[in-house]
Amino acid sequence: MKIENRKRNIPIRVWLSKSENAELSRKAKITGLPKSTVIRLLINNYEPKEKPDERFYETMRLLSAIGNNINQLAVKANTLGFIDTPMLKAEALRWHKFQADIEAVFLRPGESNLKWQ
Repeated sequence: MKIENRKRNIPIRVWLSKSENAELSRKAKITGLPKSTVIRLLINNYEPKEKPDERFYETMRLLSAIGNNINQLAVKANTLGFIDTPMLKAEALRWHKFQADIEAVFLRPGESNLKWQ
């Protein structure tokens, strides 16, 4: 693999004190992200979020399974014609939006309020 083909092809060397390195390592560990990703997020005005515990992932698996069941019901109901399909599909969309909102709160980095001026 040639380095010219990579999106990030400019290496930088940064010198940190022991305490700075420990703090960067701590923050990388609690987010579950590599140190380089933490630095890039901060440069782009985002604050990484802490990695959620296993309960979050179990909840997301359950939500996903329920959402898939709702979609399967909608397909079957549409085929058999015995239920209000638009309503069921609307509920499925609402459920998936709820799932995306949970992911946004727990996983996606948010914009930072830090001012680097």
